[in-house]
Amino acid sequence: MSEDLKKAAALAALELVRPGMRLGLGTGSTARHFVDGLGAKVAAGLEVICVATSEATQAQAESLSIPMSTLDETPELDLTIDGADEIDSALRLIKGGGAALLREKVVAAASKRMIVIADTGKQVETLGRFPLPIEVVPFGLEATRRAVAAAIASSGASGELKLRKRTDGATLLTDGGHYILDAHLGRIELPDVLALALNQVPGVVEHGLFLGLANAAFLAGSDGVRVLGDPAGERR
Repeated sequence: MSEDLKKAAALAALELVRPGMRLGLGTGSTARHFVDGLGAKVAAGLEVICVATSEATQAQAESLSIPMSTLDETPELDLTIDGADEIDSALRLIKGGGAALLREKVVAAASKRMIVIADTGKQVETLGRFPLPIEVVPFGLEATRRAVAAAIASSGASGELKLRKRTDGATLLTDGGHYILDAHLGRIELPDVLALALNQVPGVVEHGLFLGLANAAFLAGSDGVRVLGDPAGERR
C-alpha cells in the first residue's frame, strides 16, 4: 500500500511538468516513482533537461534515456521534485534518509520551485521523530561530534548522535565522501534555531533541515492526494 501511495503522489506531481522545463530529480523511494513516470513521458516525446541529486538517481534517469545535465551547465532550474522523511504544516522538512541531503539541498536551492512528494504518514506536527541527518567531514570527527552536540543543546533539543553505518557495518560514505551523524532528537521545537547553530559548526557540511525551500507538497493517502501549499508559487 505504501508504494502505491508514493506512486500516486509522484504521478500527481508529474502533471506539473511542462515541455522545455529544467528539472531537479530527487532521491529516494518516492522520487524513483517520479523518475519512472518522467521516463515514460520522455519516451513519448516530452523534451526536458534534468539534474540529478545523487549518483543513484543519475543512473536511473540515464537508464530511461532522460536527458541529463549538471548545475554547472544548467545552474538555474524551474522545478525540483523530491521526497521527504518528514514534513510539517509550514512545509519545513527533514531530508537525508537516503544520504543525499547535500546535493538535494543544492539542487533545491537552485530551483524556482520545490515540490515534495510523500505519503501522508510523513506529515508530522513537530519535526524530529525521524532522526536528523547531519553530513560531516571525516577529519576531526570526534571534535565535530562534540560541537554538533553542543549546537543541538543550545537550541533546546537533546538526543543521541549515531554515526550512520552501512548494512555490512562499515561507515557509510555519501556521494561527496562524507560521513553522516544521525541525531535522534524526538522533537525539534525550534528548527530555525537548530539549523543556524549547525550551520556555524566547522566540519558540518550540511544538515537535513530544509527550511523555506518547499513551495508545496503532494501527500497521498487512502482518500487520495492532498496538496499542501501552492504548487504554482515561486520563491523568486
